[in-house]
Amino acid sequence: MATAGASSAFILPLARRLEPERGFSGACTVAFSRPANEKATLFTPARTSSLYPLVLQCGGAFDGRTVKSIAVAAFAAEASLEEAVEQEKDEGGAVAVATKPKKGKAALPLKRDRSRSKRFLEIQKLRENKQEYELKTAISLLKQTANTKFVETVEAHFRLNIDPKYNDQQLRATVNLPKGTGQTVRVAVLTQGEKFDEAKNAGADIVGGEDLIEQIKGGFMDFDKLLATPDMMPKVASLGKILGPRGLMPNPKAGTVTTNVPQAIAEFKKGKVEYRADKTGIVHLPFGKAEFSEEDLTINFLAAVRSIETNKPSGAKGVYWKSAHICSSMGPSIRLNIKDMLDFKLP
Repeated sequence: MATAGASSAFILPLARRLEPERGFSGACTVAFSRPANEKATLFTPARTSSLYPLVLQCGGAFDGRTVKSIAVAAFAAEASLEEAVEQEKDEGGAVAVATKPKKGKAALPLKRDRSRSKRFLEIQKLRENKQEYELKTAISLLKQTANTKFVETVEAHFRLNIDPKYNDQQLRATVNLPKGTGQTVRVAVLTQGEKFDEAKNAGADIVGGEDLIEQIKGGFMDFDKLLATPDMMPKVASLGKILGPRGLMPNPKAGTVTTNVPQAIAEFKKGKVEYRADKTGIVHLPFGKAEFSEEDLTINFLAAVRSIETNKPSGAKGVYWKSAHICSSMGPSIRLNIKDMLDFKLP
């Protein structure tokens, strides 16, 4: 070990003239300034790659053995790697380069390499990739692609020119689908006093107050929509961590915090849908079932488009609609012509 205040250094002399087949023309010397009671070290590799002038000077307390081990190990590894590569070339084989194993999403197969079912590959031939279709044609194609053994949900996906990280470019609203969603919606209501009987008579599936809050804390989630009256919101705040991730937390923007409980229940039972833009500015919205007629699907889709247009954020600038696609839950997406979609009028 070197004593405090001692210095240790190794110097690599200039060696830039290389002979590719034999390595360096001369010897490559690694020298260490040795502390007391330690012998000088000399190392001469047979083969190395390109080497440039290098001086490493360290001041203060330093372990000479550590430097020596690192330098010798580095030269040895470099020489052995070059020998292995030349041996592979002499044998006529390809040189294999070790790569770091991928993790997470990077380890997933590329989209072009993923296997698809025979059914999907067949229905994918019904539409041209990246071609923009008129709305009427797209709805017709969509119904042809929904050929599974169960009734598929029909979805719309809109890419908007907004950045939701800014408050004036966030989008969250509701739309009443005239032809419904095709699903049975179970509505729970958190209220008290006179509103309790109103909710019961309006057709709510579950009605409660503090007792229902305790049930939800215990894991009860047998409902699709949770409505609340404003006077219950201070008590509902404790359910934020449970309901928030599931999208069930009552919110005035979503129409789930209201004083007109009977009207809210009727709207959600008939097909009122909440939507919001995700962090990439895309709105995902179900607008019916594949068993609906083409006319009913068109009516629901246009209602969704009009709602998104009406609730355009104040901070949205330039072209609002970037792209629009529709698909069944198990089918390929169909790209829409934006101009035709916005100008489409029902007969």
